[in-house]
Amino acid sequence: MPLTFEQLIDFLDRHEIKTNTVSHPPLLTVADSQKLRGEIPGGHTKNLFLKDKKGARFLITLEEDAIVDLKTVHGPIGASGRVSFGSAENLRDLLGVIPGAVTPFGLINDTNCAVTMIFDELLMRHEIIKAHPLVNTMTTSIGREDLLAFARLTGHEPRVLKVST
Repeated sequence: MPLTFEQLIDFLDRHEIKTNTVSHPPLLTVADSQKLRGEIPGGHTKNLFLKDKKGARFLITLEEDAIVDLKTVHGPIGASGRVSFGSAENLRDLLGVIPGAVTPFGLINDTNCAVTMIFDELLMRHEIIKAHPLVNTMTTSIGREDLLAFARLTGHEPRVLKVST
């Protein structure tokens, strides 16, 4: 059973990772999120849950307006051949979230470390990063270094790579 928002916040608090979360109407797309710019300023993310031809799973977190070439991204991320989007079922099973709520915070549910976490280096230039906290009705602000620490605490060694153009 996937962890809840409250369990995620409890985990972050226990590890002294400071965050700030605001509630808002459900946001399913980057365009939905951009409508709230006046209410929630900062470096917002989009997330790509991908799989390669051998079944490896990757979560790429980038700036909301970043462009990724899905025909060539397999090279930088170390995938076996071209990648495609992972299924909603795999997303739920591995990260405990639904489409529209994909987030690096989902790593807390990937207890077998089946997903490779990749942060785009352009995103990591921001001091504060915004992401959904397992649900798309809230946005959580977290420091860049704290986000990397969170990934490590879940057993995932995050990779920071240039994947966007």
